[in-house]
Formats: sequence, structure tokens, C-alpha cells
Amino acid sequence: MEPKELIFNKVNGSFVDGYGIRTTIFLKGCPLHCKWCCNPEGQSFQQQLRYLADDCNGCGACVPACPKGALEIEDGKAVLDRGKCNLCGKCIEACWPGALRYAAQLQSVDEVFSSIIREKPFFDHSGGGLTIGGGEASSFPDFCLALIAKCHGNGIRVAIDTCGYTLSEESLKALDAADLLLYDIKGIDEKQHIENTGVSNKRILDNFHHFTEIGKPMIVRLPVIPGCNDQPEDQEKVIQLLKNAPNVERVDIIPFHTFGSVKYGELGMPYPMPEDAKPLTEKDVADYAQRLRDAGLNVQIGG
Repeated sequence: MEPKELIFNKVNGSFVDGYGIRTTIFLKGCPLHCKWCCNPEGQSFQQQLRYLADDCNGCGACVPACPKGALEIEDGKAVLDRGKCNLCGKCIEACWPGALRYAAQLQSVDEVFSSIIREKPFFDHSGGGLTIGGGEASSFPDFCLALIAKCHGNGIRVAIDTCGYTLSEESLKALDAADLLLYDIKGIDEKQHIENTGVSNKRILDNFHHFTEIGKPMIVRLPVIPGCNDQPEDQEKVIQLLKNAPNVERVDIIPFHTFGSVKYGELGMPYPMPEDAKPLTEKDVADYAQRLRDAGLNVQIGG
């Protein structure tokens, strides 16, 4: 049976997430829970209900539609009791303004591929292709391997955006099958990494060395997060790792931002970063970029 997985976003005509013009799909589910994650809807492997309160007009149609009594109207807005919700979707069907919606849609490999193949002329013209992101794409090896095979069979190159935390041989095969890896390095210190993401980075660094040894093309992404991995000693450890990796074609510095913070509330999740967290100054980011360049690395700011 053809694999199906939850897809929480798809972006066509992107100029990030790899080279050229790209389509990026986002698979739902990740073994990491980074404090600064800007796609919290990609963390859980399960379906979730998003409630966009600003889109609610207070019509109340969702209240009788819910068989569990999880919704009521207060002060002109719907109020959701997530403890009662069973994700049946009846409220979504009743909510014509679209304030209630599933966080992701279950799609097959064929369904995803049918939307990708239409973009092939743009890929061919620009040297682009498909990027499979998440969440963590390698958590879905059967889906990724089947989609990569279809793309390769039709002359489409594939990148995988990964945290590198693979938990099985099949997951590693999915990363091996990609033409390019967008590889996140979130920190070198293991204790710090556990505190920031919930998991050890030992597997991540072991896999980084594996891909270096086999010469797998990589773009390394470096999120720079205040209070988590932004100190000069943190940066120096990253530089020491990357300067001896000839397969790293580019290093992208990703400064901290809060663009995804509103989505935590829509999902009923607390936002983990402190309210007063501030990104590095432009000068500090430029200085970090220059230190990476001084180590012989090709660097850009932003991904």
C-alpha cells in the first residue's frame, strides 16, 4: 500500500531550502522539541486542531456541531476545551470563517507528487527541485524513499531538511537517497543540546561525520538562539566542526525570530522562549559570518 503521511504545509516557488526554484513540503512529526521552533505544528506526530481566534466571528455554529461539548461562546469568541476534543472535525465543517482547522492533511505519495511534477519546468530552468522538510523528514523513511524514487524517475532532484537525528537504518537510507542535505547543527555541547531540544546530539554529530566521510553534499544551517547557543565559545565549537568538512557547500546562519510564536496559541501550546529573548545584533551576526568565512566556509545569512 502506498505510504500516506500528514503534511502541514507546502510552499511552491520558493527560493530558499536549497538551490534554485523549489517546492518544499513539510511532514508532521519530529523527535526534537526545540525551544525556538517556528513550526510547532510540525512537532507532534498526531493530528491537531488549530484555532485562529482572530478569524472567529462568534457565530456559534461550532457549539452544537461538537458532539463532546468542547466549544462555547464567550465574549463574542469561541472557547475551546482541548481536554474534551476528540478531533472528529465536526466543528471544522461548521466553521465557515475557517477559524477552526486541522493542522495537517493526510496525503499519499502520489497526491504529493502530482502537485510537484507540475513545477518541473521551473526546477529545470533554475537548477531547483523538491525539498522534503518537517518536522523531521527522516522520521518517515518509507514515504521519503517512495517520493524520492518518483522524483528521480522523472528527473527531479531532491533535498531533505533534517536535524540529523535518525532512529533507524531506514531513516538513514532516506537521507542517503537525497541529492542534498540541509543539515541543522543546533549546538555542540551535549548537555546544552538536551536542554534546548530534548535529545542528545551524539547521533546527530555521528551522522554528520558519516555524511562527511561519504561526501554527501550539504548545506549546514546554524540557528543562532539567544541564551541557547549564541555565545562565542558555542560558535567556535561549530567552526571547528565545519572547517574540516569539505562536503559542506554552504553554511546558512539563521538568526532567532518569533514569526512562529502565534502558532503556539493556535495549537494550545505554551511558547517556550522567554518574552525578553532578543536576537543577535546585525553586527554580531556579521562577525559570526566572517569568522566562518575566515575558516574557509561559504556563508550566507538566512536560509
